[in-house]
Amino acid sequence: MHHAYDPRSVETSAQDYWQRTRAFEVVEDRAKEKFYCLCMLPYPSGVLHMGHVRNYTIGDVVSRYQRMLGKNVLQPMGFDAFGLPAENAAIARNVPPAQWTYANITNMKRQLQALGFAYDWSRELATCKPEYYQHEQRFFTELYAKGLVYRKNSVVNWDPVDQTVLANEQVVEGRGWRSGAIVERREIPQWFFRITDYADELLGKLDELSGWPDSVKTMQRNWIGRSEGLEIHFAVEGGGDDLVVYTTRPDTLMGVTFVSVAAEHPLARKAAESNPGLAAFIEECRHAAVAEATVETMEKKGVPLGVHAIHPISGERVPVYAANFVLMGYGTGAVMAVPGHDQRDWEFATKYGLPIRQVIAPAGTRDSGLGTRESGVDLSAGAYTERGICVNSGPLLDGLDYKAAFDALAAKLEAEGKGKRKVNFRLRDWGVSRQRYWGCPIPMIYREDGQAVPVPPELLPVVLPEDVLFEGVASPIKKMPAFYETTDPATGAPARRETDTFDTFVESSWYYARYTSPGAPTMLDQRANHWLPIDLYIGGIEHATMHLLYFRFWHKLMRDAGYVTSDEPAINLLCQGMVVAETFYREEDGKKVYFNPAEVEIARDSHGRMTGATLKADGLPVRIGAAEKMSKSKNNGVDPQALIDEYGADTVRLFSMFAAPPDQQLEWSQAGVEGMARFLRRIWRMVAEHVAAGPAPALDAAALTAADKALRTKLHETIEGVNRDIGTRYTFNTAIAKVMELSNAIGKFEASGPASRAVLQEAWEAIALMLNPITPHTSHALWQALGHPEELLENRGFPQADPAALVKELITVVVQVNGKLRGKLEVAPGSGEELLRPLAFANPDVAKFIEGKNLRKFIVVPDKLVNIVVSD
Repeated sequence: MHHAYDPRSVETSAQDYWQRTRAFEVVEDRAKEKFYCLCMLPYPSGVLHMGHVRNYTIGDVVSRYQRMLGKNVLQPMGFDAFGLPAENAAIARNVPPAQWTYANITNMKRQLQALGFAYDWSRELATCKPEYYQHEQRFFTELYAKGLVYRKNSVVNWDPVDQTVLANEQVVEGRGWRSGAIVERREIPQWFFRITDYADELLGKLDELSGWPDSVKTMQRNWIGRSEGLEIHFAVEGGGDDLVVYTTRPDTLMGVTFVSVAAEHPLARKAAESNPGLAAFIEECRHAAVAEATVETMEKKGVPLGVHAIHPISGERVPVYAANFVLMGYGTGAVMAVPGHDQRDWEFATKYGLPIRQVIAPAGTRDSGLGTRESGVDLSAGAYTERGICVNSGPLLDGLDYKAAFDALAAKLEAEGKGKRKVNFRLRDWGVSRQRYWGCPIPMIYREDGQAVPVPPELLPVVLPEDVLFEGVASPIKKMPAFYETTDPATGAPARRETDTFDTFVESSWYYARYTSPGAPTMLDQRANHWLPIDLYIGGIEHATMHLLYFRFWHKLMRDAGYVTSDEPAINLLCQGMVVAETFYREEDGKKVYFNPAEVEIARDSHGRMTGATLKADGLPVRIGAAEKMSKSKNNGVDPQALIDEYGADTVRLFSMFAAPPDQQLEWSQAGVEGMARFLRRIWRMVAEHVAAGPAPALDAAALTAADKALRTKLHETIEGVNRDIGTRYTFNTAIAKVMELSNAIGKFEASGPASRAVLQEAWEAIALMLNPITPHTSHALWQALGHPEELLENRGFPQADPAALVKELITVVVQVNGKLRGKLEVAPGSGEELLRPLAFANPDVAKFIEGKNLRKFIVVPDKLVNIVVSD
């Protein structure tokens, strides 16, 4: 064994062995407990970033550990390959997206293999390949036949840069989640999944996901947004369809002073035919975003329709306004406006001089009919939005609290056919049509009369042409007759193929299941129920209301279609923290110009703290900014491949697990990486020295000295702690720290003979095995150096603590005087007061604090401490 640690040769040797023996390919084995560990699959950008490295190392540590426990472990990998980033990158480089994507997959796979991840590559998939998406298309047509898929004109979020529709979840603060462009409002035909049919179950089953973070479950609860209210009908003066509103505050009904409708509402459009001002307002609204968060913060505007609605209780005429804050896609597109008790309505009413009426007073207000002054509510300053009791609401409601008013109105309106109780959800059906090219074709055909029919199963898949040329950003298949011209499968008449493609969240909603059934001619086969649900799913919390909701929905669709038997796709969810790094910049022309950490020379004090930084190119100072998420815009990313080349994959893996617990933010530190490299070199050198001393004898517990026993006890305490940290708590950082402490103890240990050598052999073998999930290449080499044949350490089993070795001959008991530490005693475990009292009094460090004092108490905490309480 060479004394110098050479990561390149160590890693090449281990990876060659794993590849040669197909070490991580797995088949179903009902004789073993299964464990399915999965990290969210990456988009093939071409290069890994440190977030990838951290995420996938977490999964690999867990997978290798679980296999060492004897479980049958599935850990696959694939690529979420469709989508706008690949399309935009390919357009910029004037190459087809397929060419760009496949080249990136090849490069990223090489990087993943270089990091030594224990993936079953025989199950690899790429979502852009027809052999994958053909099953998605077939399932879509099955759902269409069940009525779970439909097409309708819809007001959508339109990204003018990416030239496509965005789901509400993909609009962040009014901008497209990828392009950053201000989102517009458009009405176009769209395909939808009826996710709302599953809203109750998606909400209810959250309570059963005990292994999911509460934060994710709370975000999904809020996104689904179940509410109980009343659906109320306002007749329209002059006839026509009623205006139907939904409200969770029917107790405020008597405070309605106007009704607001969306600009796209049929009533608004009809009124606009003879009202140029209203028509102009509707056109203005067409260019506004439709995301709720954006609507809530923008200036409230409206235009009267010149139409009145009739209040269903009082019969009062109330004006109808088209308002920019009412969305056609939410509820009915009409809202009853109560400016006295809704802040948005109050702002609108104040702006346009509409009446503001108080109909709710704080609880405790005794008399009905009280005015603003008497009830302590000042509506001139803003709306009173709390619940209370009804006032100024007539004999039906005055004096009633919220629940009583709800029930009274429900009974009256239902009896008169003017309303009904209703449960509503904030969740909307999932619009999956996208107008860009690089995605799975939607398998529908349009007849000459416009009727949509599904592509028959025997004609699937509808294959996306991959050799295409772009003109701007428009989808080339929309200008490709060879793609869109087809025939009606039933009649043979000319027909037109759908040229929209699926939202890429469709592909990522079921990939985890396809891993379980590679090569199956159908979407899934019987193997799926062997592996599913996933035992541990790993990914970012930013996916809480998009991917993590969609893949729960898709799993239920597959269950109801008979593909799987489980209700949920994943038992446990681990959301890893972000990787952040300091930013370095200069101010130039009023703007910050950022420099990559590799371009900067950092000065540190004797404690390793950063004290300054200069640019390597010119030696001049740069400013140090706060640590932020690694990103291109801040130029603070670190290239994992460069780190692998310099320090080795195991050093990178070790740092990413040691720097922070997996669910917390990890702050990048070059010094931390160098520290991990020193640790591995030290372990290697110490093992080399041990091996050079010759073979160690078998362990003979009876021959051990006190020092031998102490080290062995430390070893098995470490084994016990590392099992707990990796297997139960997922605190890999503390597991590594325990191994470091053990290696320090070994470094101080003085071997006194063959028995000591046997303890050292046991310790080094245990360290090699304990580190194997984290630094598998190094462990693979150390195991051979320690006298074992080349083998897969995952099959050796993880070390388990020897109960006999955990029993200490002597333990340390601290002695306090009046609660302050004054001395220590070395005693046998279980020593009682009769032994501890004379030893404590005889201890010179203790005696000087009790001499001449009155003994009040002698308190013993077994095997931990003695507290002597004295007074003058």
